Amino acid sequence: MSDDPRSVTDAEWREKLTPMQYHILREAGTERAFTGAYDKFYDEGEYHCAACGTQLFYSAAKYNSGCGWPAFTRPATNEVIEEHRDTSYGMVRTEVRCGKCGGHLGHVFPDGPPEQGGLRYCINSAALLFTPAQD
Repeated sequence: MSDDPRSVTDAEWREKLTPMQYHILREAGTERAFTGAYDKFYDEGEYHCAACGTQLFYSAAKYNSGCGWPAFTRPATNEVIEEHRDTSYGMVRTEVRCGKCGGHLGHVFPDGPPEQGGLRYCINSAALLFTPAQD
């Protein structure tokens, strides 16, 4: 696989990712609400892109929004996330993608905790890999 994740071929992504990861990250799919491994998961650590390994979120920014997907108030840094206008399904939303590989992660909404910036990054569990904090 190429060192530049943006030049990885479709066939290489299919080999690297599970069918669910491929559907979400490469086809902008979604997992059903309340079914993802990280929806109600609150261990301390970091969340990385399941496609390229880029660190995306810290556990300190994760909260229970009740939406059925992992929710974060902010990314690890602004550079790790790309935002795109999404008008699919008759809605206007802001899609979030991995800034390194372009993989679809989910969406960001302006209904997060006001005291933490007011954003809710609603992210598919299958787009993430968790790394526990080191003691």
